[in-house]
Amino acid sequence: MADTRQRLIDGAITTLRERGIAGVSARTIAATAGVNQALVFYHFGSVPELLKQACLTATEARVAPFLARMEQVTSLRELLDLGRRVHAEERAAGNVTVLAQFLAGAQADPALAEATSAALELWIGGLERTLERLLAGSPVAELADVEGLARAVAAAFIGLELYEGVDPAGGQAALDALERLAVLAEVVDDLGPVARRALRARLRRSTA
Repeated sequence: MADTRQRLIDGAITTLRERGIAGVSARTIAATAGVNQALVFYHFGSVPELLKQACLTATEARVAPFLARMEQVTSLRELLDLGRRVHAEERAAGNVTVLAQFLAGAQADPALAEATSAALELWIGGLERTLERLLAGSPVAELADVEGLARAVAAAFIGLELYEGVDPAGGQAALDALERLAVLAEVVDDLGPVARRALRARLRRSTA
């Protein structure tokens, strides 16, 4: 039973990757999984519920090793480098295509939107914890909303993953711009105590 359930989840992801959200049905998923389509309804009740479970299960499997790698990161530049590598790995595996299809389906299906949001939270939670650790003690941390920053970074990479499909050079330029911001944050951290106090004061005045 567990094997059939997993085959259906894998079949849903493969079908999304190969046919897009418009090509997903109990019949196409079951054909990809190599099982009777009645088993879609036996195990999940409906195709949308299967897609929700597939979204969360597939994301959990990808996020787990990524979180372990994030724990080894010691700077924002290293975090960005890791993001670049994961981005390349996700695109090569076809997962960017799957994400695009989940996002497309979520526009018209509130239940799928909820599942997609929950899946993205798995990435965002890890980013938030890493950013909190990396920015601890930095003057930037006093200005930055780390929770919001984590969401902004996640949104930026999602947008870049989709944008790169139509403008690879533009996507690369955007990643390079993010890297320059990471370098700027490192420069701020290297300031001496007097300069850091002056920067903190200026930031407080700017946000007052």
